[in-house]
Amino acid sequence: MEINPRSHIPIYLQIVEALRSAIAAGVFRPREALPSLRVLAVEMQVNPNTVQRAYDELERDGLVYSQRGRGLFVTENGTAAAQEHAQRTIRHKLEEILREAARAGMDAKKVRDIFDLAAADFVRKEGQHV
Repeated sequence: MEINPRSHIPIYLQIVEALRSAIAAGVFRPREALPSLRVLAVEMQVNPNTVQRAYDELERDGLVYSQRGRGLFVTENGTAAAQEHAQRTIRHKLEEILREAARAGMDAKKVRDIFDLAAADFVRKEGQHV
C-alpha cells in the first residue's frame, strides 16, 4: 500500500482508497482482520490518528466493523460493497473521458481504439490483464 504525501488527496483518503481496493480484490476477506491501527501507522509512516480517521471512514461506509479489544474486520458484504464502489468510480471516470472525447469530435470507434491501445500497454507494462 502506497501513499503520496505530495498528492492533493488527503492521506487518510488515500489510505481509505487503498484499503477499499484491497478489500475489493480479496486481499482482506469477510470476517478477516485489517492490520492494527498502530501497525499500519508505522508501516505507512503516518500518524495513528490519520489511520484511525481512515478506519472510521471505512466503518461508516459499512466495509468494516469493530470488535472491541480485537480490532477491525471486513463485513460480510465488504467485498461486494467495495467492488460496487470501484465499478461506480470507473464508470464515472469513463463518462468523463467520453465527454472529453465528444468535445474533441471523436467517434465511438476512435475511443475504443484508444482504449484497446491503452489496455495493451497496461498489460505489457504491468503484467496484469483487464
